[in-house]
Amino acid sequence: MKRENKSKDFTFISKTLFFPKKGILAIGDLHLGYDSMIKDQGINLLFNQLEETKKEIEIIIKRIKAIYRLKKIILLGDMKHHFHFQKQEVSDLRNFLRFLEKHVPKEDIILIRGNHDTFTLSDYKLNDFYIEGDIAFTHGEKDFLELYDKQIKTIVTSHVHPAVLICDKINIKREKYKCFLVGKYKKKQFIIVPSFFSITEGTEISEYKKGESYQQLIPKNKLKSFETYVVGRDDVYHFGKYGKLIG
Repeated sequence: MKRENKSKDFTFISKTLFFPKKGILAIGDLHLGYDSMIKDQGINLLFNQLEETKKEIEIIIKRIKAIYRLKKIILLGDMKHHFHFQKQEVSDLRNFLRFLEKHVPKEDIILIRGNHDTFTLSDYKLNDFYIEGDIAFTHGEKDFLELYDKQIKTIVTSHVHPAVLICDKINIKREKYKCFLVGKYKKKQFIIVPSFFSITEGTEISEYKKGESYQQLIPKNKLKSFETYVVGRDDVYHFGKYGKLIG
């Protein structure tokens, strides 16, 4: 394990991905409204998901602005949680977008449609993908021919909530962590961003049962060759090949 939070072209900042040269911040699955769903089921959470999300991202943006210029924010889909329309979720999302507009112009906030995003906004367009130079951003559930144009070198996705279970040598202490996955597929560099959603850590691909739906761009066996970057409390750490960590 070694500390690893940046490369020549991109850097990991907590659960987000930042491209310093382009000034682009990419944020994975927010799932706003999950706390409301839990409360509707009779479980009282002492947790305001919207406000906590804004606080976390405020800290990340301050870190970026201390060194770089932030030009654009891209939300990588699954901005809300329910599959159907839910009024409170859309209200929370609008609140969150107003928060982002304090940091970058409205036209520089890019929304990617995820499989949970069954809504429309009159003042925002929901995109299947977004291309900036040689980088393409998409949710990761559906494939698009444009992603594989020869000009595209890097494809950024989210969707699968990548995580890894870290155990001690005798397999007694076990703890799950969010992680980034970085690797090559179809001659492109893929970066899979963890969910920003803070209530759960995510899922190892080995946790999916045989035959269970796992609709995403990269086959499981290919993901095992990707490099794993684990999100720790204070930094992001390189843990090697994903396949060696998940068995």
